Amino acid sequence: MITEVTKDDFDAMLAGFAREGLCLAPDVVIAPPEVLVMLRSLADDVGQRFAPAAWWIVNEGEVVGLCSVIRVPHERDVHIGYGIAPTRQGRGFATKAVSQILSWARSDPRVAQISAETGVENIASQRVLERNGFLRVGQRVDAEDGLVICWRAMTE
Repeated sequence: MITEVTKDDFDAMLAGFAREGLCLAPDVVIAPPEVLVMLRSLADDVGQRFAPAAWWIVNEGEVVGLCSVIRVPHERDVHIGYGIAPTRQGRGFATKAVSQILSWARSDPRVAQISAETGVENIASQRVLERNGFLRVGQRVDAEDGLVICWRAMTE
């Protein structure tokens, strides 16, 4: 399940907690603190012009990951990034979350497509997108991540 994230949710996560009704297991680290701070800032920036901007990925009430809109949508393209806590990977949570993001996008007239990028070595993330009907549409060199594969799924 995905559930929209607020600034307060990011602040709670940085303090080691989840909002009421959700739990965060002691062995779950969604991302290092500096990454959570960056994602909180990104969600705040995107959220000023487009919402929702981020979602917790939740399994049976436990926060296991995060999915974010990583830039303000342009020409109805919503570009996402996602991650699952290392201790919760390999259980299908990302595949299910991306499926739910696509379902949301198909019901939102502001969205014509979802795009994403994966590292060329990140086979698991590539499989998540393939299982959700994303098509490989190219590649590019990212200043931080090196060579990445570009993906797209139409929502109309």
